[in-house]
Amino acid sequence: MSVLEMKVPSPGESISEVEIAEWLVEDGDYVEKDQAVAEVDSDKATLELPAEASGIITLKAENGDTVAVGDVVCLIDTSAEKPEGHSSKSEPEAAKEEAPKAEAKETTAPNPNPVAEKTSAPTKETYAKGTPSVAAKKLADENNVPLEKVNGTGKDGRLTKQDIVAAMAAGFPAESTQGWGGTRDTSTAKMKMLRRKIASRLVAVKNETAMLTTFNEVDMKPIMDLRNKYKVQFKETHGTNLGFMSFFTKAVTEALNLFPQVNSMIDGDNMISHNYADIGIAVSSPKGLMVPVVRNAEQLSLQEIEKEIKRLAIKARDGKIAIEDMEGRSFTITNGGVFGSMLSTPIINPPQSAILGMHNIVERPVAINGKVEIRPIMYLALSYDHRIIDGKESVSFLVKVKEMLENPTKMIFGAKPPEEVLLGL
Repeated sequence: MSVLEMKVPSPGESISEVEIAEWLVEDGDYVEKDQAVAEVDSDKATLELPAEASGIITLKAENGDTVAVGDVVCLIDTSAEKPEGHSSKSEPEAAKEEAPKAEAKETTAPNPNPVAEKTSAPTKETYAKGTPSVAAKKLADENNVPLEKVNGTGKDGRLTKQDIVAAMAAGFPAESTQGWGGTRDTSTAKMKMLRRKIASRLVAVKNETAMLTTFNEVDMKPIMDLRNKYKVQFKETHGTNLGFMSFFTKAVTEALNLFPQVNSMIDGDNMISHNYADIGIAVSSPKGLMVPVVRNAEQLSLQEIEKEIKRLAIKARDGKIAIEDMEGRSFTITNGGVFGSMLSTPIINPPQSAILGMHNIVERPVAINGKVEIRPIMYLALSYDHRIIDGKESVSFLVKVKEMLENPTKMIFGAKPPEEVLLGL
């Protein structure tokens, strides 16, 4: 018997322990090499733990356990033989292969004598019917999907992850208009390590920094007109959509160059100023809000910024974002507008000294050259640490961002028509 001890790898510098968020396999299961067997939470990200070899797995920790980096969390009996009928393919892939077979059966030639056609035998009822796989149950629990309302397409009626996805896409009919509960039951669940770390950091920010927020508004019509004029050509040329975030990132990098205090941080009695702009862009993911970093954004064109944001957003969505993708940012942009926020005061993330909050775009009446016009307006909020950034710098920084957004050609200079140079056309 040959047994492999699987130890917790180090997710990154300064991380000494992780929490077992969820085992994706059960004790005694046969696992394939590189198969994800668990999700582990650190104070910075949630990561998958892949099997280091194929064999029968024995779990040495429970869901929710905190384990030190280097501790043994499971054993894999590599001498165990692969069980008959075990498939290493994921459920979605298996479902895709089963689909053509099912279609082939449905498209067989009809019986020329329908009266004599035999009635198909009813599906055999087994204990497996309605039983979810580990991945299916996890997805259902995360999205409050009632398992009893999902039809299983797996072997003997088992519920697969694909069944849960299909049920979520189809939606569930409302059974009652009398509210959503009323049982007065309560439930208790331990916060994930990442959420606990975020909570402690947010409290620390309030207690340890002199945070202040300044506001302004931006007329988005110039950028919206520019996007409408060039978005088709931009996508054909660069293979990516032209969004608002690249304009904001570019405007921020230009303003940071003029007001370096906003791009600085406190280290004891010293002020460290960055001669570069690593911009954190908050993106939504299945694990929550993550902030990957666009490195040296001051050197990138609009199309390069768009492509980098898209690349990082896809990694976050697919759960492949790494800790190094989120470390070392010097300034952050967060867009609450995509969720409908009109105005908020974003909280800075130390050791950074400032964060820019974007909000939704709403048509509002404004005075233009002495006349009232309806314009698409966005409110901006800059939260900053008053210990290192004075009011003059913070307000001037936000005004500069506003000026460049309302006149995007100010972001660049060139011989070509300014808009085409800006868009790299």
